[in-house]
Amino acid sequence: MNSRKKPADSVVNFRTADSKRLARADVSRRRFLRTGGATAAAMIVQPHVLGGPAHTAPSDRVNVALVGAGGRGRQNVRELLKLKDVRVSAVADPAERWDLTNFYYRGDAGRLPVCEEIEKHYQQMEPAFKCHQHVDYRELLATQASEFDAVLCATPDHMHAHVSLAAMRVGKHVYCEKPLTHNIAEARLVSRVAAETGVATQLGNQGHSKDTIRETVELVRAGAIGEVSEVHAWVPATRWNKSLTKPPVTAQPHPHGLNWDLWCGVRNPPDFHEAYAPVAWRDFWSFGCGAMGDFGCHDLDSAVWALDLGRPHRVEMRAAGASDPNLAPFGEIGYFDFPASGSRGPVRLKWYSGGLLPPTPEVLPASVSLPRRGVLFVGSKGVMLCGGAGGQAVVYPETLAKTVQKPEETLRRSAGHHRDWVDAIKGGPPASSEFSYGAKLTEITLLGLLAMRTGEIIHWDSKNMQARNCPEAEQIVKGEYREGWRLDQ
Repeated sequence: MNSRKKPADSVVNFRTADSKRLARADVSRRRFLRTGGATAAAMIVQPHVLGGPAHTAPSDRVNVALVGAGGRGRQNVRELLKLKDVRVSAVADPAERWDLTNFYYRGDAGRLPVCEEIEKHYQQMEPAFKCHQHVDYRELLATQASEFDAVLCATPDHMHAHVSLAAMRVGKHVYCEKPLTHNIAEARLVSRVAAETGVATQLGNQGHSKDTIRETVELVRAGAIGEVSEVHAWVPATRWNKSLTKPPVTAQPHPHGLNWDLWCGVRNPPDFHEAYAPVAWRDFWSFGCGAMGDFGCHDLDSAVWALDLGRPHRVEMRAAGASDPNLAPFGEIGYFDFPASGSRGPVRLKWYSGGLLPPTPEVLPASVSLPRRGVLFVGSKGVMLCGGAGGQAVVYPETLAKTVQKPEETLRRSAGHHRDWVDAIKGGPPASSEFSYGAKLTEITLLGLLAMRTGEIIHWDSKNMQARNCPEAEQIVKGEYREGWRLDQ
């Protein structure tokens, strides 16, 4: 559909009579899926009744619509296809096809290839199965909301909040890729609406569901390295467009089958250029959040979780190398200061990207080097070195490691990041990276970008969502939207 001819508000104002009608049409199925206990168990037709232990009863199936069928969308679909009680029934994306051969995703993505893969999978069991295709996710929600239970959002960052809010406001459970939102105000709003609607949510920081990150959290909380006052996290990620010094000024033809206006969504569309899409949109503040936004929710996670960090009260971040104000830098170094809380003292969290690394601790053996990506907890007794995105933790010095006992398992182990979300939809416990937690991780990440983009040390007033010393930060905190795409507060 042409988004210029049909403004977003005509579909996305989900407090209209149409939205109420859609919600009523779907309410019985959602109530059924969210009902727990013996009553729900009795209502579900057991699989063996309908055709053997491998058969999933339709009443026990969660139907998911994918919004955003790029590289991450395709990867998420492949995880959902592994779940026998899930059916990916619809895909919405403004691009027919992306050639991702030159990116780490490899192969093709986009609406057509992803739908073809979904159909090939399900047609082995149901030859007549067809995956519904939509160019515009708003059309998907307006015309097919009663046919699916949940939405998985894997769009570029600038559309995360818009898609997630639209889906939740018609009662859909939502899984959203990280960062949860593109600005801090959106993060607060998405978290609030998730709580108000009561839908099952999950942030796409997949490392959060590893056993190893849980072991790290348990070790820190058990005092394995003493009181932790400092944590370092680093990733090698840098800018995708390495030769670009400013946004493109020349236009290129649109790839066949791409609705560029709709892809830009909440942003005023620049002329199309391959520097923007696919994948490399992360370099531009209009669409992405650079390396910090790409990896912060992964690699700050263990520290935020283990130390129960809230919002920092002071944030400083500097770019490595010269950069245009509209472009992410080649590297970053940042400092997040968290106040003391309860029995825990103050904590400083340090962030590095673009190949920058923290100093190597003296207690590391000469044979041990810092990995290209990792997390380092610094405690009063020693240090703990972890792989990135919740990887395995190792305690140093080795003399301390010999005395460390495996802590008691205090955290529920995950059945899988997508599995946990689906189980939450069906009435199980909330997924551990639901939006209340994911919004906090995202806000911390975005505060780093706020400090870097303003060039100021941010003194953050979390209660009032303000940088006390930097009034010009408000525009970045709240974001800008083109006409017809403003978020309904």
